[in-house]
Amino acid sequence: MALPTQTDELVPAWREIRAELRRLVGEPAFDIWLAPLEVKAWDGVVLLLQAPAPKQRWVAARFGRIIERCAHAALGAGIRVDFTGGEERGGARAQRDEQPDLLTKLEHVTSLNPRYSFDQFIIGRTNHLAHGASLAVAEHPGQAYNPLFLHAPPGLGKTHLLHAIGNYILAFGASASVRYTTVEAFTNHFITALNTRSLDGFKRAYRDVDVLLIDDVQFLASKAKTEEEFFHTFNALHENGRQLVLTCDRLPRQLAGLEERLRERFESGLVANIDPPDYATRIAILRKRAALDRIAIADADVLEMIAERITDNVRALEGALIRIVAHHSLTSQPIGTELAGTVLDGMYPPPRASAPSISGIQTTVASYYDVTCDELLSSTREARVAWPRQVAIQLARQHTRASLHEIGEAFGGRNHATVIHACKRVADRITSDPEAMQDVDKLGLLIRSQQADRSY
Repeated sequence: MALPTQTDELVPAWREIRAELRRLVGEPAFDIWLAPLEVKAWDGVVLLLQAPAPKQRWVAARFGRIIERCAHAALGAGIRVDFTGGEERGGARAQRDEQPDLLTKLEHVTSLNPRYSFDQFIIGRTNHLAHGASLAVAEHPGQAYNPLFLHAPPGLGKTHLLHAIGNYILAFGASASVRYTTVEAFTNHFITALNTRSLDGFKRAYRDVDVLLIDDVQFLASKAKTEEEFFHTFNALHENGRQLVLTCDRLPRQLAGLEERLRERFESGLVANIDPPDYATRIAILRKRAALDRIAIADADVLEMIAERITDNVRALEGALIRIVAHHSLTSQPIGTELAGTVLDGMYPPPRASAPSISGIQTTVASYYDVTCDELLSSTREARVAWPRQVAIQLARQHTRASLHEIGEAFGGRNHATVIHACKRVADRITSDPEAMQDVDKLGLLIRSQQADRSY
């Protein structure tokens, strides 16, 4: 099949290239950087793309390889992609003289990942505070929470939020300048500045920005000179109303190797924790990743199996899905529970099931019937308490491995005959009272779901 050699004949291929780029980099990054690209010329070998003048160098440097890869897939392996800038029109030059252009802002940026955006972040019960605070900071740098200190174990999304803040400000923050760095990069830059006697340039790079994003501040500990310089950088930015966002795998007070004055500054703003995602959030993360990568998974049990096995690391969660898809590609085996089990068993064996606790059942039943646990354990025979107590005893008998004696002891020191009587009363009532049967069924389902989530 002959390749198109005229620009207008390239339209179907260019549409295919754009669709693949949108899938690979994500909607926000595509809309900001790649949507404005236009085909300037095409001679069958070189695809010349035109980008807006302020974006040309950044797009070529940041996305050149991925664009060329997509072009190879659509047009053939011998294709080369080049870029040209669009012409400035109207008052564009005058406007650029009044405020820094996009390239000036990007000089302060170190490898922000365009795929890390707020749109791609799954919000759940365990991360909604960190997400909300990060979005507030992105919308109002220096005004919302300053500093913002994101705390989480590795793999739970704190770096994702850090990049999302930077990407959001670059897209919507007018002339605000952003710099993202890790503590390791900051340290290396500082050492180089010392050795080359270029400290003034180093200070300008970090103190003249509007937003400084610092990843992994736990690595500042035991680096005396770097810590001193970071302290002064922090003060210079904070005193001038510039925004600081920091991430760490431990709380400020747990940074034993860090000077007290820095720990106090870290705690002076908002410290937002991110905990491991619950089961529902893990499922949502997997569905989002599958949709983003256009992975067709007909069997929902696959995602459930991954979410059951991997409970405390989002990167590991997504990595497991990628491994399953890779095995599918290599073996042509359908993406189902059999393939998922084979891939997961070696690294993430099935969790051992554990029985619910009697105290947990008591708490669940008491909450459902609006009584207290103390009342369940008391000697009162009031109807509003007696029936919930009997239900709780029956559910403890059904869902735990405890003996009749152990159950009786857990319910205020009752004997085994009382436990048997309670179970009989519940069994008799649910055969004639549909509402009571519905309540007991709901409670049983609630106890099983709560225990399943704790097992994950």
